[in-house]
Amino acid sequence: MNPQLSHTPPGTALVHPAARQLLTEVATHPGNPLRLAVAAPGGYGKTTVLTALGRSFRDAGVDAVLIDDADRLDEDGLAKLVELAGLDTPRLVLAHRPGRLPATLRSVIEGFGRETLVLTALTQGEVRLLVENVTGRPATAGLAAEVHALTGGVPRFVERVAAGRTAEFRGELAELDEDVLHYLIAAEAGAGRNLDLLCALLDCDRDRLPAVFDGARATGLLGENDVLLPVAADAVRTHAPAARRLTVLQRLVELQLRDGLPVLDLAKSLLDTGSSGTSAAAAFEAAAGEALAEDAKLAVRLFEAAAEAGGRGSSLSVGWATAAALSGDLDTALRLGDSMLSGADPEARAAGAEVAATVLAHRGELARSAELYQWSGRGSAPAFAAIALLGTGDPAGARRLLDTPAPGAVPTLFAGAAARMAHGVVESVSDGATETLSTLLGAAAMLEPAGTGAPLPDSPAALAALVALHSGELALAESVLKRALDNGIGGDLLAARHRLLLGWVAMTAGDLTTAAAHRDAVAAGPLEARDELFFATLELGLARRASDLLGLQRGWDRAYQASMRQQTDLFTLLPLGELAIAAARVGAHPKLTRQLDRAQALLADLGDPPLWTASLHWSRLHAAITLEDHEAAETHLAALTGLAPCGRYDAALAEAARGWLAVLSGEFDPDEISATAAELHGFGLCWDAARLAGQAAIRTSDRKAMVLLLEAARQFQGAPGRREPSGPESVGTAGLSALSERELEVARLVVDGLTYKQAGGKLFISGKTVEHHMARIRGKLGAGDRRELLATLRDLLGPTPGQPADEV
Repeated sequence: MNPQLSHTPPGTALVHPAARQLLTEVATHPGNPLRLAVAAPGGYGKTTVLTALGRSFRDAGVDAVLIDDADRLDEDGLAKLVELAGLDTPRLVLAHRPGRLPATLRSVIEGFGRETLVLTALTQGEVRLLVENVTGRPATAGLAAEVHALTGGVPRFVERVAAGRTAEFRGELAELDEDVLHYLIAAEAGAGRNLDLLCALLDCDRDRLPAVFDGARATGLLGENDVLLPVAADAVRTHAPAARRLTVLQRLVELQLRDGLPVLDLAKSLLDTGSSGTSAAAAFEAAAGEALAEDAKLAVRLFEAAAEAGGRGSSLSVGWATAAALSGDLDTALRLGDSMLSGADPEARAAGAEVAATVLAHRGELARSAELYQWSGRGSAPAFAAIALLGTGDPAGARRLLDTPAPGAVPTLFAGAAARMAHGVVESVSDGATETLSTLLGAAAMLEPAGTGAPLPDSPAALAALVALHSGELALAESVLKRALDNGIGGDLLAARHRLLLGWVAMTAGDLTTAAAHRDAVAAGPLEARDELFFATLELGLARRASDLLGLQRGWDRAYQASMRQQTDLFTLLPLGELAIAAARVGAHPKLTRQLDRAQALLADLGDPPLWTASLHWSRLHAAITLEDHEAAETHLAALTGLAPCGRYDAALAEAARGWLAVLSGEFDPDEISATAAELHGFGLCWDAARLAGQAAIRTSDRKAMVLLLEAARQFQGAPGRREPSGPESVGTAGLSALSERELEVARLVVDGLTYKQAGGKLFISGKTVEHHMARIRGKLGAGDRRELLATLRDLLGPTPGQPADEV
């Protein structure tokens, strides 16, 4: 037995700690007079204290009068109590609940001349001891804290939770006064402080409410500030008489709907109760509208409940489809949107077209999306149609829509953000990156306070990030995407897109660890066609930059299939470029010919805008180098050179392209290459900068230049404050700086396919000496075995002039 808690005999509950001293006094001097009141709400152990006292008195053969629930005595009972008190009964103990006591009872208690024994809630330490006594097992401090938070330290509730007997609440709730029970049901549903609503529910005036509140407090179910304890709230939801609870909740929502007041909290309590009928359907639909902007998934549940309760009508279908789209359930959204297209209500048809257009945009069908947005014509649909038209190569159609404002359009923040986003996209094919980014960033900022009450085909943050990726503004891209994620822009529908684009930003900057983390954050969930393409090509890009040929081969099929499900458009040029390089590496480049041709034709339709064109030529240049297609490489170099006057970023890519071809030809100026790589690094292209400098280092015959280029490559590995990418690239570049000139010569010959004996013949040394050189190289590069060493050297050294290019 725990010495810190008094016990009653086996089979009975533990006595409240506050009564220990009293029990000790009675056990020691049972014949002494004792006139005492014990006060506490239900569940605090008053009856247990009386039982223990009665046992002590009986064991001592002493007479005593013990009265439980004295506050519930009727007039006859109170009269008898007054008589007992007047007879100077030496041992009279009564227990009562707090609240407004009858005057007669108060007079008797005051006549005791002794302070009332008040049983209070248990402390966490006392809860821990009680749990251990109930379960017979040690309890941790964490468990005690959890039980205390659930029960508020009410002893009876602690015992029930510890013993798994919470079903015992059912009987107590069923026996409560009707008004008290109705109040507790209302309080659990969030209406406990709405006095006007409570008066209407209980059909009483405000003067009656204090008595109801006192009755609720007396149950012990309320904690501080008269808030239901967690265990009590769960008991009301689970164990209150179901029919009475449903009746109360339905009455509450009817009253709120009648007065045009919010019903969300009440309607959530009605979920899964089987509530049906006109008022329930109306309540669920109204609550769904309230939840839509903050919790689209909850809104979907409420719209479904409205339909199950018998709700019908176009407003329900429109709301449900919108919520489904915002929550990312595009199958349901498309089903509902498509069904509305054939309805009789013109507003519902327009809304259905808009929802369907949004879904198709996410599924890579921008052309069809543009048609549906134009057909809808309501709200921000023309702006979204303009974005889709521009993305599919129709700038004239996009401008025409923007120059023709929709009649009756309400100039809300959301509408303003959509219009500004459309103008920014259209500007991108004629203005520079700075102007475009300014417009799109403004649209993103405008959308933040507006919230997302309607599904977006794309967000201004995502489009701004794409423009920033195409123009070397990686810090801006990262910032606007993080803000979009933090503010929940676009809801669940766009969360994966924002996360994937953050992965692209990190990968482009050479921060492969962070890029992989963003990829992994969305890997477990379903992805629509557009997101799938960005995900799969992000994986390819990470594998390429980590020199993971097996990863490239494993990821190729998924990425290629994703590209086939996505129509080529302006906003998918980055993944298409990454796919082109990977295709060249795995020998599948012919499969992409038509997609690349369509991309170039799309850009031509848009007037070959420098902002969108340069990055694709940059990627295709590297694919051509890998394929040893010198003519194609020169073509893309010429295109980049032509774009160079359009901006610093375009000029940097053009200079880097010239540098790559010069390095691979073996005829280059190390200082120029170092300066070119530094320019790339300045735009955040850390991996590209390090790669160019590293490849130049192993191709120069100038030992001093090699050391300087290798040092530059190390510095370019990552931006300050970022983790450098792990893998053969970073390890190998550091190791190459430690290789001697002779070791570099040996490595090059072995990588080119010569045997040790053949390499020795070229260098006028023995094959055994070559073998020793290779062993030292293996140690310096940290390769596990010969196969890993050769793979690392092939990647680091790349092709010699006239040899196949493994990868650039």
